[in-house]
Amino acid sequence: MDHRKIMALGQSSRAITLPKEWLRHNRLSQGDTVVVRVQQDGSLVVLPAAKAEDKVKKIHLEIGVDEDNESIVRKLIGTYLDGYTLITLKSDKIFTASQQKAIRDIIRRLYMMVIESESNRIDLETLVDETKVSVPSCVERMHMMTYSMFRDTIQAIRDRDESLVLSVVSLEEDVDQMMYLVVRTLRSAVSNPVLSNQLDLDPLDCLDYQTLVHRIERVADHVTNIASSILALYRAEKIIPDKLKRVLSDAADIAFYSYDHAVHCFLRMDVGPTNEVIDAQDIIRDLYSEITPLPIHGDTNDVSTLTHIVTIRENIMRISNLTADIAELTIDRAYQTIQEEA
Repeated sequence: MDHRKIMALGQSSRAITLPKEWLRHNRLSQGDTVVVRVQQDGSLVVLPAAKAEDKVKKIHLEIGVDEDNESIVRKLIGTYLDGYTLITLKSDKIFTASQQKAIRDIIRRLYMMVIESESNRIDLETLVDETKVSVPSCVERMHMMTYSMFRDTIQAIRDRDESLVLSVVSLEEDVDQMMYLVVRTLRSAVSNPVLSNQLDLDPLDCLDYQTLVHRIERVADHVTNIASSILALYRAEKIIPDKLKRVLSDAADIAFYSYDHAVHCFLRMDVGPTNEVIDAQDIIRDLYSEITPLPIHGDTNDVSTLTHIVTIRENIMRISNLTADIAELTIDRAYQTIQEEA
């Protein structure tokens, strides 16, 4: 640990010197600008100001001739989330038609583009400038897309509208795309103090926001599962019995209201309604007790219909659980802020 003495500069200013090794490592010299940031614990962090010539992150990925599409997709998502700007995919032979389709499908969801392509090589570039990303705004947009999906799904439980259900399923990719953008930005901010300073995010902010966006993305997944089961029932010309439909609709309404409330509480740092959100889980469980054991109406051999109804029920409950997680995250975050201000 290097100790440095505080020196007087005039009557009111004080100064310390900076280590020569640190200056050399960050390529700084007399006249350059640094950023001084006060941390939540009262310490100071000195950061080199961002430079236009900062190195672009590049990576070269070897793709096996018979490599599974899912493996390729996971590699691309991983490199994107780790902040790589230029990604080169290289195969020993040629990319199969299936591999090429998988690559192009995932890059559409990752704000990437193909800048050069050959039979056995694809060069990709990300189109993201993290310095211009507003994490709170992206989270709010992600929430509003999920909110819209959930609202339309509840309506679809009550009404037989296949086009409405199809629109819900199609929106899931948009939620995933926004989630990947936010997570990439947060991971970059954690590893790059200059970026975190520009975005006004500290490590705890990054952790809380990453937890939040993963919860929202999981809610969107469960809403999509509900919509898919409703669609399957429509196409099989099956009808949910009235009592089941009422309970499922009421439970979905409660989960929907609680989810919307929980996210807004987080974004506004409002702890007040969070206990109400958490307690909504018990209300949904009480509703479900009315249909437990789950009655089978009509054809008792129709296992497929019963399976879809159970899927709808369980996914509503999982959304309620995720909503409670968001509310608890808000409480933890709010009390951390109170402690800092004390």
